[in-house]
Amino acid sequence: MTDLRKMPGHLIRRLNQMSVAVFADRMSQAGVDLTPVQFAALTHIRSHPGTDQASLARAIAYDKATMGGVVDRLCQKRLVRRDASETDRRARALHLTGEGTKLLQSVQPLVETLQRDILANLSDEEYAQIMGLLDKATRKDAS
Repeated sequence: MTDLRKMPGHLIRRLNQMSVAVFADRMSQAGVDLTPVQFAALTHIRSHPGTDQASLARAIAYDKATMGGVVDRLCQKRLVRRDASETDRRARALHLTGEGTKLLQSVQPLVETLQRDILANLSDEEYAQIMGLLDKATRKDAS
């Protein structure tokens, strides 16, 4: 019989579910309507103003179709705006709005705090170890 607790795919999926639940709970407590992927998108756009949707999707490891919906919702919330790209007429450059910048600044400390809570059952040493292993496992050049 297969033991799911010995399958990395199952455990990673469970950890993702736990991570999303902690994030959603903390955002709800703060009265903020924001998902983890929306936070990642806003963070990348802040660091790379003018990025296009395809580049954003690659940067945060989401498919283009999903990213289109994410950006649509961020625009509807007036957190992001799409401008005509100066280099590619087909592309739209993404920028944070003033509201987007303000929201990101206000939730940043909360998001930083909740990171440790995702792995609350681990000691500080275990936390450092798993972070190193997760970083190694998710690198494109990992072999």
